[in-house]
Amino acid sequence: MAKPNVLASNTTCAFHRWMALLLLVLAVVEVKAQPAVSGAVSASSAAAAASGTPAMPAASSAPRWQQVPRVFGRITAKAMGLVINVDDPYSVAIGEHYIQARQIPPDNVLRISLPRQPQLSTGDLARLREQIAARFDARVQALALAWVEPYAVACQSITAAVTLGLDASLCSNTCGKASNSPLFNSASSTPFRDHGLRPSMLLAATDVTQALALIDRGVAADRSLGWLGSPPAHVWYMSTSDSARNVRSALFPPPGPIARPALQVHVEAADQLHDKSGIVLLQTGLARLWPLDSLQFVPGALADHLTSFGGALTDAHGQSSVLAWIAAGATASYGTVSEPCNHLQKFPHPQLLLLHYAQGASAVEAYWKSVAWPAQGVFIGEPLAAPFAR
Repeated sequence: MAKPNVLASNTTCAFHRWMALLLLVLAVVEVKAQPAVSGAVSASSAAAAASGTPAMPAASSAPRWQQVPRVFGRITAKAMGLVINVDDPYSVAIGEHYIQARQIPPDNVLRISLPRQPQLSTGDLARLREQIAARFDARVQALALAWVEPYAVACQSITAAVTLGLDASLCSNTCGKASNSPLFNSASSTPFRDHGLRPSMLLAATDVTQALALIDRGVAADRSLGWLGSPPAHVWYMSTSDSARNVRSALFPPPGPIARPALQVHVEAADQLHDKSGIVLLQTGLARLWPLDSLQFVPGALADHLTSFGGALTDAHGQSSVLAWIAAGATASYGTVSEPCNHLQKFPHPQLLLLHYAQGASAVEAYWKSVAWPAQGVFIGEPLAAPFAR
């Protein structure tokens, strides 16, 4: 769904499109506080946990849209820092491609040496964070980490550990409450300036070929969706039979069309989805994904599944790794690296993810703003993809 040239060159039409988008946001969103907490259920079983899950709507409540702040601007290549592991051929190959594809400024690139293994030691993490702090100045607002491994530090994800630091108490009880993220549902498009934090994302795929395609999809996504008169992109929320992993269904919005930007929201009671095209967002709750090859994702699409170990990229404990979404054509995803139980705050909020993205946020911003407790979750994909940007 490419942008028509006539619209691209017409300043007046562009202004009206932007105002129409703002009117949509104003109609359904404003700042919303984090939900209250109550009980929880394990993501790998139906056993109850003690605390941390947002209060569920009453069974009789009709679904309704949540509220998010209006956000102006987004993170672009000039504000993106790139970290390349010179000891990893994958990292070098995709890092160099990313520099060219996104025109990352030379001062925004850090080349370091890291062990190629799933877990990074706490000492190596401390050195990595020191190198990041020394290399990047206040212009750099977010980070692209050009590797697949390491994806974890102890029980936490590498992206959370780099961005937020370690939560020392979490690993003694990974099913417990984690620290609140200042980026959750934030109105900021300059997170380092406003919060002293750089949201990070792994440029992760199963191999170099898929990673190069991932980067190219991200670039192709920019400003490609939501134009007046264009066909709608499709949002799929799957309500599955897996009760422990289907807890996000309580947060699904009402289905139906959204005129501006052009979206069609579907809420489907099924474990699988086949032969669908034009997908910009797909969220489900399952331990193992079905074959995804009949699905057609648009450039910039987001997709994830709520389960315990989807973020353990190379050893998902018999569950589907979130790398499966990238292989199927998605541009960004999210999964947890250690047993989180199914606290809703530890997974992307369905509505906040969509609404921030539809305002024009980049993928790294939309995903980070949708997770209240991201310590155990790894964000992967092309961070600058912004299909609704103007």
